[in-house]
Amino acid sequence: MTGLELANSLPIWIFATVIIVGVIYQAVKFLQLSKKAAKEEGLTDREIKAAMKTGAITSIGPSVGIIIVAVSLISLIGNPFTMMRIGIIGSAPIELTGAEISARTAGVELGSTGFTPEVFTLVAWTLCIGGTGGMIFTLFFTRSLEKIKNKVFERKNGEYLMTIIASAAMIAMFGSLTGAEMLKGYLHIVAAVAAIIASIVISYLSKKTEKVWLKEWSLGISIVVSLAVVYFLV
Repeated sequence: MTGLELANSLPIWIFATVIIVGVIYQAVKFLQLSKKAAKEEGLTDREIKAAMKTGAITSIGPSVGIIIVAVSLISLIGNPFTMMRIGIIGSAPIELTGAEISARTAGVELGSTGFTPEVFTLVAWTLCIGGTGGMIFTLFFTRSLEKIKNKVFERKNGEYLMTIIASAAMIAMFGSLTGAEMLKGYLHIVAAVAAIIASIVISYLSKKTEKVWLKEWSLGISIVVSLAVVYFLV
């Protein structure tokens, strides 16, 4: 039996399916709890639906990239294991990198004739252990972060301070990701600038015309605009 045959075997399918069912249950439960919490905070049904729609639309762009890389992962580490890892972590490039590094430590390449069941086991353990960092942090530090948030809210103008902190964190995160891409070349810079300008214009038009759907589709439209600009430049 080769490593890829083991990766596509029935036991792996069963194990991966159980985990994915658990992930789906968590997603549904989280959605229910978030809707309940939103109503307790005074949000209307219309605002809740708008937030859910925005989240769904926003996930389309990143999902396309994940699917493309996931397809290549299937031929390297099998269908069920790819489904399990992408379903839990959601970062196909990180999973691919981890799989390649762990296979190379065994002296083989992914998808090669040397990809034995032992190498697949090494890859599986590497990816599973490597993905536990975020889960462990969430388990042990979420409550502490909640206490910090409550202390900030207790201060004068704490709500505004928390808004600033949250906004700064989002700007830093997306700025870091965008900056890393812009360093790859001028086309990446053009794409980023085009997307930023498109996003600003769409937000302005949404506020000016009072059309909420424009803001909901802001990310999707910005992606299309940046791709179109780069396409015509190339």
